[in-house]
Amino acid sequence: MTSTNAPLLLIINFGSTSTKIAVFTGEEPALTRSFDHGSDAYPKKFSNLAEHRAFAEQLIEELLAENGYKLEDFDVFVARGGAQVFIESGAYLINDIMYEDALRIGGEHHPGKLGTLISYGYSRKYGKPAYIVNGPSVDEFDDLARPTGLHDIWRQSRIHTLNQKEVAHRYARENGLAYKKLNLIICHIGGGISVTAHKQGRMVDSNDIIEGEGPMAPTRAGALPTLPLLRLAFSGQYTQDELIFRTIKTGGLMDHLGTADLREAELRIADGDHYAETIVDSMIYQIAKHVGSMAVVLDGRVDAIIVTGGMAKSSRLVDALSKRVDWIAPLTIYPGEFEMQGLASGIMRVLRAEEEVRDYTGVDVWTGFVR
Repeated sequence: MTSTNAPLLLIINFGSTSTKIAVFTGEEPALTRSFDHGSDAYPKKFSNLAEHRAFAEQLIEELLAENGYKLEDFDVFVARGGAQVFIESGAYLINDIMYEDALRIGGEHHPGKLGTLISYGYSRKYGKPAYIVNGPSVDEFDDLARPTGLHDIWRQSRIHTLNQKEVAHRYARENGLAYKKLNLIICHIGGGISVTAHKQGRMVDSNDIIEGEGPMAPTRAGALPTLPLLRLAFSGQYTQDELIFRTIKTGGLMDHLGTADLREAELRIADGDHYAETIVDSMIYQIAKHVGSMAVVLDGRVDAIIVTGGMAKSSRLVDALSKRVDWIAPLTIYPGEFEMQGLASGIMRVLRAEEEVRDYTGVDVWTGFVR
């Protein structure tokens, strides 16, 4: 441990568009850097995962050296994780099974793999533990949330887990409450939007932010009527990849307005653009409808609605959403995202024995129903 008796944490978070690196002393940040993929400092494409890993490791080690840190100084290595089977929430010690799964699962270039691979490499080299915390494959759904109207299509949990769990714990701590005794509806409103029912510490239902559910978002179409989508798919206008790209990369505000920036859309509204106003207000309306559906999931017993994510910085959005849903429960706003803090806090809860570290087995938490 460090002289302050708080552990020194190296935290790495690989996303699809950015890589974040941080040093925390306990829950206090000492160094944070974010590198946008495609910038001068961080190439957008690599020929393979090994090349990306080598570049990332060099970047991490140079950044640490520039700021007076050495890898052997750290007590714990922490990653967001990625390319795991579906697991329960919490902190997992990275083991051989997880390492092999990170190599096996997901696309060859999936950047989320790198957090697991690099952290485990450092762990083996320096003899310090490495963990993932609340990665993107967390699944705590109730069984009733899984079926659809087709027996070979099942709903799965793909949520902004890390940020949602962090603001849930933050809300509980600030109000002197226990997260595991609360019923919360959490809306992460950013480039993607997830609206989730947290029932006494478990995310029992939500929309799928990857496969195409929920409200329209800045770059995602959200839920679409089935038959018009099928007709479009078989119209000959698109290949499969092109239509997938349109629905999850250039849909939503981008498809309607040519921009994914809510601030730009709001400037247009202020200048009298009625169509921009209609589309933005429809997105807010759709978010509110999903809040209502999550209230039903919680049997109407909702302690708070929490709004977080980058678009939670918009007072216009927050005010409009509040007018539609504050009769369900009071709103608390945590604008922005808290992923790096969430990784540090998740590990500290384990080190303080407030939560038990979980064992990664490589077995999905849900493997289907028996018919």
